[in-house]
Amino acid sequence: MLTMIRSIIRPEKADAVLAALMDAGFPAVTRYSVAGRGKQRGIKIGEVTYDEIPKVMLLSVVKTADKDFVIETIMDTARSVGKGAFGDGKIFVSEVEESYTISSGVKESGGTAEEVPA
Repeated sequence: MLTMIRSIIRPEKADAVLAALMDAGFPAVTRYSVAGRGKQRGIKIGEVTYDEIPKVMLLSVVKTADKDFVIETIMDTARSVGKGAFGDGKIFVSEVEESYTISSGVKESGGTAEEVPA
């Protein structure tokens, strides 16, 4: 079985998280620049309120057996010093029913791969 992990993190932590995942043997990651806000509703600096804060979303699909290790790697690397801080991010986890490799036509579902007829 495969699991999709979507991590929304601070932009300044993205390179460190990508390096930690690579070092841990999980190089396959898609990186997006995103903007949004969490429960804190943005940030106010002086008279200016910033409703949308720049973030980076990292998307990775891993074997379900590796899920906890990958999440721990992301959390340990993306968390601010100490116990963390507001705005460090969020991780969303969901099951992947099927995946297809476009170049080879291989379909993966339930942890098994099969070639899809052309």
